[in-house]
Amino acid sequence: MPTASTAEDRLLALPRFADAGAAAYKPGLERMRALLAALDDPHLVYPTVHVAGTNGKGSTASFAASVAQAAGLRVGLHTSPHLVSLRERMRIDGRPAPPAWLDGAVDRWGGAVEAVGPSFFEATVALSLLYFAEQDVDLAVVEVGLGGRLDATNVLVPCVAAVTHVGLDHTDLLGATTREIAREKAGIAKPGVPLLHAVADADARDSLETEARGRGGVVEAVRETCRVEPAGVGSGGAEAAPPGSAPPGPAPPRVCLVTPLRDYGPVVLGLPGPHQAWNAALAVRAAEVASPAPPTPEAVRAGLAEVARRTGLRGRGGAWAADPRVVLDVAHNADGWRAALDAVAVPEGGRLWVLAGVLADKDAAALGALLARRPAGLPSAHRVLAAGLEGERALSAEALAEALGRGGADAEPAGTPAEALRRFQDAAGPADRLLVTGSHQTVAAVLQGEP
Repeated sequence: MPTASTAEDRLLALPRFADAGAAAYKPGLERMRALLAALDDPHLVYPTVHVAGTNGKGSTASFAASVAQAAGLRVGLHTSPHLVSLRERMRIDGRPAPPAWLDGAVDRWGGAVEAVGPSFFEATVALSLLYFAEQDVDLAVVEVGLGGRLDATNVLVPCVAAVTHVGLDHTDLLGATTREIAREKAGIAKPGVPLLHAVADADARDSLETEARGRGGVVEAVRETCRVEPAGVGSGGAEAAPPGSAPPGPAPPRVCLVTPLRDYGPVVLGLPGPHQAWNAALAVRAAEVASPAPPTPEAVRAGLAEVARRTGLRGRGGAWAADPRVVLDVAHNADGWRAALDAVAVPEGGRLWVLAGVLADKDAAALGALLARRPAGLPSAHRVLAAGLEGERALSAEALAEALGRGGADAEPAGTPAEALRRFQDAAGPADRLLVTGSHQTVAAVLQGEP
């Protein structure tokens, strides 16, 4: 590894998908197995929950980790990408790995990393798994990076695997149809290991289940085994969200949740949007299956409601603490953008603004189409601000505005995300809302500028 002033700099110098896209993608598990063997196979000393999916895997992994924490377990959580510091990828009970630990680990194991020659993602996954072992976690929840079958995380032999959703994304690497992509995600199935899924699309579901069973996985479709129904505000038995369980913004959703184990009654979800209901159900079911002592109803309710506080999750539709009018959502494909737009609550008399920053390998025109044709009952965008991102994969503000326009949106180039944010803050009223979306990098750019 090249010499650098800090461990983070040394790791960030490795080939990164966030910067170079497919050119930095290194499919296959040989390097990961070699790297973990050099680290004494840390992933074998604790049970794991492995979570894949086109959308929703970060939310589902966080819900599962939060429920397990509320049940009294010490829980490691690996998610990606990070927003501000790569140490966010390796969290225990919501706290990122300390800089001193990362510096020491890279000093001790840098030679092994250099000998194997991993990508940035492979190195950070390995370090996460090492951190969890050295800190003696009771359980680790690990989010797949891309796909499943050839993803670096697929060295795990989990106690339960989960697939959230299958849609069209990374089609250049995973396949051009949802059936092909579903097969790749089913690649995390292991012989005798429960594979739970919440896939709704019939073709994708059939492909996923066939492939998973062919690999020996024990398949459970939670949309069949669980029941999730809206539980409007004030539903009988519904409890108020605990203080600090959700960021400022609209009232958190409530659903009635029933699993094969028990009827939890009305529960509060700490992440906004109707799409989170099945993510939460999948996570609860994974927590039930993963533990010989399933979580109590109290742990499930607290874990779902307090997911952001317990796990440190950001950018899934929550309001920005520095300006609660700003809603941050890392959605980066058509299904995610649709869910993000559906979840934004604009007060009466307010207007919806959208700050978008999209990478060049994403379908920005699809976002433009969603902005141009909002469903009945949802606010249309008052102004769409196209922001340019940095890096080889980035679209300039001008190119993004043009792409959004091809979808039908009236977008204006607005410079960097920070400059676009200032346009909103200079002109918006107290009831206006700004949705920041399009990429993890867009949300990260806003968070990095917070006071």
